[in-house]
Amino acid sequence: MSKNTPFRYDYVGSFLRPETLKRARRDFEEGKISKEKLTKVEDAAILDLVEKQKKAGYHVITDGEFRRATWHLDFMWGFNGVGHEPTKTGLPFHGEAAMLDDTYLTGKISVDQHPFVEHFKFVKALEDENTVAKQTIPAPAQFLEQFIMPMSLPNTNQYYPDVEELAEDIANGYKKVIRDLYDAGCRNIQLDDCSWGMCVDPHATAIFGTDEAGLQKIMEQLLAINNHAIEGAPEDLVINTHVCRGNFHSTYASSGAYDRVAEALFARENVSAYYLEFDDARSGGFEPLKSVSGDKKVVLGLITTKSPKLEDKEDVIKRIYEAAKYVPLDRLYLSPQCGFASCEIGNKLTEEEQWKKLALVKEIAEEVWGEEK
Repeated sequence: MSKNTPFRYDYVGSFLRPETLKRARRDFEEGKISKEKLTKVEDAAILDLVEKQKKAGYHVITDGEFRRATWHLDFMWGFNGVGHEPTKTGLPFHGEAAMLDDTYLTGKISVDQHPFVEHFKFVKALEDENTVAKQTIPAPAQFLEQFIMPMSLPNTNQYYPDVEELAEDIANGYKKVIRDLYDAGCRNIQLDDCSWGMCVDPHATAIFGTDEAGLQKIMEQLLAINNHAIEGAPEDLVINTHVCRGNFHSTYASSGAYDRVAEALFARENVSAYYLEFDDARSGGFEPLKSVSGDKKVVLGLITTKSPKLEDKEDVIKRIYEAAKYVPLDRLYLSPQCGFASCEIGNKLTEEEQWKKLALVKEIAEEVWGEEK
């Protein structure tokens, strides 16, 4: 069995949190239980999840992001110079505000011992001859975007009047975390990235508070920080990326095909594979995939985590072959379009429905590519 992601049937990383875990986190936040007690509940939930991942026949294991409130902000909170507090307004998603902590700079960016490294070691110890652990973290571009959006920029400018200096400090922090993860035995890292998903939106210039030329400059900054952060990584470390348009309680943040970002993202970002959202019309068609350079792989996110309704198998297979017009079939893979719970609240489906989705992914992949060896 290959020890490198992606696999023909794969998934993004997050899973629905069990009620016991949600309750324990609430109790911890209210001061009713200790950090040690919360960790024990997290450990038990992760052990149960990994057992289910293996039972489902998957070759990749994750902790389901069970030790996080969100897919991205908790990682940022592990850096020096980043503060957070409960939001009063939330972030606008389609039809619902995501009440995620306001996250902002309090000083210069640096990192000491990032807690995600210890989190990874717990999952790494659960690997066996059929499985490999992967670590999901937000992309450097996502980290940068957090602090250069119009609502964040006035505060950011107090510490970093020059965005290039900010990008350099973020990238250097990532280099340390990536090296620490590698030293902990990690060989598969996934950079989750909604920054490109915001860039493709028809209202992207308004979202970023700029014009089209300014947006092009921002996209170059996003590309540069991602490539800088992973530059010099060990050769046997696989670094992939996942791109989507927001995933909160079965809602989304943005819409738009990949055309606008294809040349930068697909042709010039130095990752091994792209996990891409393609579960509905908001993501556009497959033609931008013609920009995928070299022998990079594409994981087609054709199964949605936003709804319990199972996709028609033949329709999904047909779409895989459509995508194969632009990227050869032997470099294509299949997964859901995003995680099942990018934030603690999770999407609107049950745990049983979640596993049925993954069973469908596996069934389709084996029909198209044969059983994974």
